[in-house]
Formats: sequence, structure tokens, C-alpha cells
Amino acid sequence: MGKIIALANQKGGVGKTTSAINLAASLAVLEHKTLLVDADPQANATSGVGLDPKNVKLGLYDCMVQEIHPKDVIQSTETPFLDLLPSNIDLVGAEIELLEIPNRERIMDGVLKSIKNQYDFIIIDCSPSLGLITTNALVAADSVIIPVQCEYFALEGLGKLLNTIKIIQNNLNRQLEIEGILLTMYDSRLRLCNSVVEDVKTHFQDMVFDCIIQRNTKLGEAPSFGVPVIYHDADSRGSINYLNLAKEILVKNGKITAEEGAAS
Repeated sequence: MGKIIALANQKGGVGKTTSAINLAASLAVLEHKTLLVDADPQANATSGVGLDPKNVKLGLYDCMVQEIHPKDVIQSTETPFLDLLPSNIDLVGAEIELLEIPNRERIMDGVLKSIKNQYDFIIIDCSPSLGLITTNALVAADSVIIPVQCEYFALEGLGKLLNTIKIIQNNLNRQLEIEGILLTMYDSRLRLCNSVVEDVKTHFQDMVFDCIIQRNTKLGEAPSFGVPVIYHDADSRGSINYLNLAKEILVKNGKITAEEGAAS
């Protein structure tokens, strides 16, 4: 049975969607069958792997609100081993439409459990909020990755998110673990970035991934081509960073050995 990992941070602009797309693609390139779930009404993860959200007839909204089976919604992508459960603007309405439904926090859990055994990993790109859809994602997930930008306000809101995760652990999903804190948009030339890295590692220690995502123009360019960065420029720093992150997760979850993870 696969592992469900949500990428969540209510603070926008931290590289969450970029990380979801490229982590999912990197796991797929390493030949682990992966599903990318776009749980953000902005649907950037959908467009980031080559689908136009305007042409998405069925998406996560239909699975959660209309009870359409995800097998009828999931689409293959140009990347072997990578499928997509897309989204579109309709997902905005789900927050309101689910309010009166019993066990509304567990709707996504039911959707993903029906297909969990078909994948090695399911990666959920959450919206930049702590609303009902993000709560659903955290209830459905086995673990959560928290992207944190290497900037002055890096720790702003992180305490609130960790508190939300603790509430969900205590009341809705006792199995939810923190997969790790992922430092993003790192520029080694900037003293501030180095200071943030030091502060985060001091505060959270083993919770922080060894892999740090460096600031890279190719990561910014890839979505405009509708492809993960590894297909835009496989030799770029961003591509290598996300492959290393995927390997670190595979090692942590016992899918490969540390020696295999260290291999180039």
C-alpha cells in the first residue's frame, strides 16, 4: 500500500506547489508509481504537469462533492509512473458545500483510500490556507512535508501550522507524522539565508531534511512549459535538488538503502 504525503504551509510563496510537482516527478523518474493530487483551487500543480485547468471536466471537487470515483478522474501525464488527480476553480465551492456533511474532514481520506494500494506514493499539493480542504488532506495523509522559505519571515506562521497538525493528530488522524521540514529558495551567497537555515535546524533538528532546495531559474521556468524541472533541464541545480529529496524520502521509508540514496 502506498504512502500519502501532504505538502502544507498556510504561508504562500514558499515553494509548496513547486516542491509537490517536482518531488512527485522525481519519485516517478526513480520508477516509483506516484499520484500527484492537486488540492488547491488555483490548480497550479495541474498546469505544472501539462494540463490546462480550464479543460479539466472532472477533478478533485467531483470526487469529494459529487462522489465520483477517482479512477474516473485521474489522468496520466507525460512522465512515466506519474498520474494526476487534477483540480480546477470548482474546488473553491467545496469548502462551503462540505460544511453540512457529516465527517466532512474525512471526505478526501475516503477518496484516496480507494486507490491507495495502486501507488507507491501519493503527493498532495495543499492550498495556502488551513481551511477544510487542507484539513481533509492532513486527515488523509500518512505524513506532511512543510516547505519553509529561507527568508526573514520563515518561522512566521510555522508555529500555527504545527499547532494545527497537533490538533489533527490528537482528534482526527493519530497516525499523521511530520515527514520533514523542507528549506526552499536557498541562496548560499546571502547571509540571511544561511542564518535562517541555522535557526531552523537549531529549533527543529532532525525534523529538517538534509536536502535544501536552492534558488534556481530553471525551477521558475519549468511551469511555463508545463513540465517538471527534470524534463526542462535535467542537469539544473533544481532538478538535482529534488532528485536528492526524493532519494532522502525513499531512504527514510526503507524503499532504498542509504548507499543507493547516496549514489548519483
